[in-house]
Amino acid sequence: MIAEDLPLPDDLDLLKSMVRAMAHKAAVLEDENAALKARSSDADERIQRLMQILKAYDRARFGRRSEKLGASGPSDDADAQQAFIFEEIETGIAALRAQVGKDRISDQKRNPRPRKALPPHLERVEVVIEPEDLPEHAGKQKVLIGEDVSERLDVIPAKFRVIVTRRPKYAFKGCEGVIQALAPAHIIESGLPTEALLAQIAVSKYADGLPLYRQEGIYARDQVEIDRRLMAQWMGRVGFELDILADHVLCEVLKGPRVFADETCLPTLAPGTGTTKTAWLWAYARDDSTFGGSGPPMVAYRFEDSRSGDCVLRHLHGYGGILQVDGYAAYNKLVRKGGSNDGPRLAGCWAHSRRRFYELHAAGDSRVATTTVERMADLWKLEAEVRGKSPEERAAARQAASAPIVAELFLLWQKTLPRISGKSKLAEALRYAIARREIFERFVSDGLIELDSNIVERAIRPQTITRKNSLFAGSDGGGRTWATIATLLQTCKMNAVDPVAWLTQTLERIANQWPSAKLDALMPWNYKA
Repeated sequence: MIAEDLPLPDDLDLLKSMVRAMAHKAAVLEDENAALKARSSDADERIQRLMQILKAYDRARFGRRSEKLGASGPSDDADAQQAFIFEEIETGIAALRAQVGKDRISDQKRNPRPRKALPPHLERVEVVIEPEDLPEHAGKQKVLIGEDVSERLDVIPAKFRVIVTRRPKYAFKGCEGVIQALAPAHIIESGLPTEALLAQIAVSKYADGLPLYRQEGIYARDQVEIDRRLMAQWMGRVGFELDILADHVLCEVLKGPRVFADETCLPTLAPGTGTTKTAWLWAYARDDSTFGGSGPPMVAYRFEDSRSGDCVLRHLHGYGGILQVDGYAAYNKLVRKGGSNDGPRLAGCWAHSRRRFYELHAAGDSRVATTTVERMADLWKLEAEVRGKSPEERAAARQAASAPIVAELFLLWQKTLPRISGKSKLAEALRYAIARREIFERFVSDGLIELDSNIVERAIRPQTITRKNSLFAGSDGGGRTWATIATLLQTCKMNAVDPVAWLTQTLERIANQWPSAKLDALMPWNYKA
C-alpha cells in the first residue's frame, strides 16, 4: 500500500491529530536513530583503540627479533599476564562488534573468512535438513543438483559412568568344583576408580593445574561425591606405581650429551606445625632437536626440601656431558677441581644476563645497557638461523658471527665497570656477566650448547602455574608424588602425546604386571594408541 491509497478521515480535527501523531513518531525515530549512530560511532572508536592495543601486544609478543631486541621469551608472570590481556581485549572487541551488529541495520553481508579445517579424527554427526514440502510441490519430482555443507564444532560434556563387572560362577552336573573367570587387575584393588578415572584426576591436577578440591566440586555437579582426601590417596598410589618410570626418564635424560637444569620453589606444609616451609622442585630437561639430534625431548623433576648443591650432586651423579644452567652457584659443586675430567662442563644462559640489562634499557637509565641489549639481539638472530643444524655447522657459524660480538661485549663491560658506582644496578649486571665469562663463551665453540636455557624454563613453567593453583604441595610425600607424576605428564606434552590416553594405558599395563625389563616401551615417546 502506498501513501496515496491510505484512507484519510473527512474530519479536520481527526486529521490534525493523525498528523501530530505521525510527526511525534518521526521525531522519536529521528532521536533513536541519532542515539544509535552515536553509540555505533563510540563503539567503532573503542574497537579501533582496542585493535591498536592488541597489535602492539602482538608485536611485543610475536614480533621479529629486531623488534623484541632478541628477547629470549617472557617470564612466567609476564607470559601469563600477556595471555590474560589478549583474552580480555579479544572478548571486549567481540562484545562491541556484537553490539554494533545488533544496532545497525545493513544489507551488506560480511565476506566469509577462511577457516582452519577441523581435525579429521573427530566424529562426524551428519544432520540433513530437507526443504519443507509445500502444497505447490505436489506431484513434482525433486532432483538433487547440489548441497551446501557446513561444519560446526560440538562437544559432549564429560560424564561419569559405572562399569558393572559380572563374573558368573559355573558348576558341572555330577562333578565337583566351581569355575569362574579371574577378577581383572586394577591399580586400586577392590576400589572405586578405574584406571581412566585415575588418569583424568592426575592429569587435571598435575598437568592442568586443577587442584583436588576444585575437582571435588566439579564432580559434585554430576551428583558424584568423591572426597578430595580419597582422591589424594589414589594419587599417592599412582605416584608409587609410576616412580620407577620417572627414574627411568631421569636416566634417559642423563644419557644426553647436553642437559638443562633449573629449579623453582614449592611451598609445602611443615609436619606437625600447620605452617608452610619452602621446598624445591628441580628440573632436568633434554632436547636434542636444536642440534639435529634424533632423541626424544623429556624432562625429569625431583622434589627436595633444600636448594643446596648436595641435591644436584645426588641427581646428576656420574654425568659427564654439558650442563646448561642459570647463574645459581649450587651447580658449581659439580665441577671437579684440579683439572679432573670427571663431572659435567657448565654452560651459561645468556638470557639470564640479558634480563638484567634489559630492565635498565627499558627504563632508559643506561646507554651501555641499551648497547648490550641491541648487540645481544644479533646473537639470537643467528641462533634462529642455525637451530636444527649439526653441531659442526652451528659452531662454524658462531665463530664467524657471534664470537666478535661476544668479544666486543666483554670489552665494553670491562671498560665500563671501573667507571661506575659499584652499588648501581648496572654494576651488578656487569659483575654477573663478567664473573661467568668462561661458561658464557663456551657456546661460541661448541655447537651442542644453546645460547640460553629456555628449554628447561619452558618445562618448569607449567609447574609454577600448578603451584599457584595448589597453594602448597601438602607434604614431603605429596611433593615427591607431584615430581613423579609431573615428570611423565610433561614429557607426554613435549612429545605431543595425549597425557590422559598415555596414563590410562600405562596404569592398565602396570596393573596387569607389565615386565620391568620392558620399561622403555612404557615411555611417553614410545606411546601407541
